[in-house]
Amino acid sequence: MLISYFDDYARDYEPYKAGAWCYEDGCLYRGLITLHEATGDRRWLDHLTRLVDAQVDADGGLADYRITEFNIDNIQPGHALLYLHRLTGQARYLDAARQLGRQLTHHPRIASGPYWHKLRYPHQVWLDGLYMAMPFKVELGLALGEQSVVEDAIAQFATALDLTFDAASGLYRHGYDESRLQDWADPDTGLSPAHWARSIGWLAMAFVDVIEHLPQGETRRDLSTRLTAMNDRLAALVTSDHRWLQVIDAPEATGNYPESSATAMFAYALQKSERLGIDRHAPLGRSALQALADLEVRPVEGGRRQLQNVCCVAGLGPFHGIYRDGSVAYYLTEAIRPDDIKGVAPLMMAEAERLLAEDLALTQQGEGRRPPAMNAV
Repeated sequence: MLISYFDDYARDYEPYKAGAWCYEDGCLYRGLITLHEATGDRRWLDHLTRLVDAQVDADGGLADYRITEFNIDNIQPGHALLYLHRLTGQARYLDAARQLGRQLTHHPRIASGPYWHKLRYPHQVWLDGLYMAMPFKVELGLALGEQSVVEDAIAQFATALDLTFDAASGLYRHGYDESRLQDWADPDTGLSPAHWARSIGWLAMAFVDVIEHLPQGETRRDLSTRLTAMNDRLAALVTSDHRWLQVIDAPEATGNYPESSATAMFAYALQKSERLGIDRHAPLGRSALQALADLEVRPVEGGRRQLQNVCCVAGLGPFHGIYRDGSVAYYLTEAIRPDDIKGVAPLMMAEAERLLAEDLALTQQGEGRRPPAMNAV
């Protein structure tokens, strides 16, 4: 059922910001990449190529991309550029990826090293940004043979984990303000006040997408230990129907609800954690994936299906005339938007992980597996 839903969704997808290079489209690209890797099915590559080629010109220019915005979100779609370069050898994809690398070379940082979230969010580190930048930076460094780029990404990631960790809960806070100037920032810690599930979902995906590229050794062990501890907390906070709440540790809050994008992100990361040999929470991830398929991918008028209960967006600080204070109450006021790509894409990724596990089981039984994506160009 999910495969046909994803195929319909990708076929009819309209760029999130009228065709401008943006992370929302990049989320879909990542979902299509994982499905192609897991299945070798050409349709996912065809969708990916059609959508990316509409945003990358013959010289590697990116549609409406401006480096001087220093928007960390714009880095995330770079995964598709590196993937298509590996598959096709076309220089324009790598040239475009190098542009994003130049942004990261000059992107402003807080004093301890991690990047600002955006130029308009100065001195702030958000969990979202760790997913947007760090896995790509590691992949770019490996693609270019520049180990210093990889090492800087890992150092930033580890520092950001230290800064955003809340020891009392065992979870990570959405944002950290080095300057302590934001009203949402605790004057002592610089941390935002509540635990938004999707921000932790971005972090969970960043963990596994970084760790998979690291060799065995102290750095991989340290990040794996941190991820295992977080996954254990997720296991303790899952709802009775195998999902996670919008404000993940506040079940008593009026209006709190099982949120689909965070649940999909955790479904992906928990399965991938086990595939990488980090811990043994894949069954929890698969049960979350099944819960979304059963409870939230529902028919709507016209016969199509949509993924329900996706928080459209949430952030910190001023935005469109309101001040987002990072409180429990604030996160529960944000709009819910069915079929938002920030939920559908991680659902693709979670299903891709399930398919990989299924193939591994077949291989162990001597029944073979699907052809790898690299042979499906």
